[in-house]
Amino acid sequence: MTYRIEFFNPSVRDDVLAWPAGVAASFVAINMRMAMHGPNLGLPRTRAMGRGLFEIRARGAEGIGRAFFCTLKGERIIVLHSFIKKSQATPDSELRIARERQKKVQHG
Repeated sequence: MTYRIEFFNPSVRDDVLAWPAGVAASFVAINMRMAMHGPNLGLPRTRAMGRGLFEIRARGAEGIGRAFFCTLKGERIIVLHSFIKKSQATPDSELRIARERQKKVQHG
């Protein structure tokens, strides 16, 4: 089974592409794995955030990136929001953006 990975909008894709090279490469590797094996890779690559929201946990020598995603019928993975992590905890503001976008894609 092959999953199709999409971005919420071009800005989300551009944000990921602007990540430092090592972090972006980790994101691409995780996405390739998700496309082949599905979104539930488990730690350390992906983690459930509750209520159908998940995070991609990209890591490189330059830092840590996080991208939130949800799934839709038809083996679709939608990357909703991304950011470079600057602290141990995930900022509430970043999670809020992802949850708002999740509602838009899942409920129109």
